[in-house]
Amino acid sequence: MELMLVMAAIVFFSVLVVPVKAKAHCDTMDGPTAVDGKRALETCNINYAVKWILPEHEEELKEIFALSCKVRTLGPDAKELADRYFLQNLVRIHRAGEGAFYEGLKPSGTPIDEKVAAADKCMEVGNLSPLEGLMSHEELHELEGKYQKALSLKAFDVDDVEAGRAYIEAYVDFFKTVEGEHHAHKHDHGHAAHPH
Repeated sequence: MELMLVMAAIVFFSVLVVPVKAKAHCDTMDGPTAVDGKRALETCNINYAVKWILPEHEEELKEIFALSCKVRTLGPDAKELADRYFLQNLVRIHRAGEGAFYEGLKPSGTPIDEKVAAADKCMEVGNLSPLEGLMSHEELHELEGKYQKALSLKAFDVDDVEAGRAYIEAYVDFFKTVEGEHHAHKHDHGHAAHPH
């Protein structure tokens, strides 16, 4: 009976946050926060996801993760609901830590800003060439140091949460600059408010 109530709560929560228009990169199923959340679920290692949230919200996320891991073993439908429940809460808690409004988790394929997509590509290929033509020479020059810092912190041990948070801080700073947002609002662990 208790498990049925948990599943009903998951379904109810899922209905409340029907996806609308994406305002932030991290609000999409293709965004880095959800991708890391999926990796956490598949490996049963919350450290893939916890780097995206403020330390004071870790216990909340850990409880949601434990419940989701338990429910997802009950079958394919339960797995889908539990995964969505965890990912929605991960992104919600992440956005709250930025001081940003959460409007739901948008589906895969939701369009994102061309510069944001190019910035993602930069992190994959190891240089700023995907942003050429989208930003001025001066903007690219300003971006170089932030990009190099993010790139240098990218290869961290997943179980070193502080190193993960240092990478996320640099990653966010890089993306804020790409998006033209220079009014960073820092939080306790340095994670800046942004619509990445």
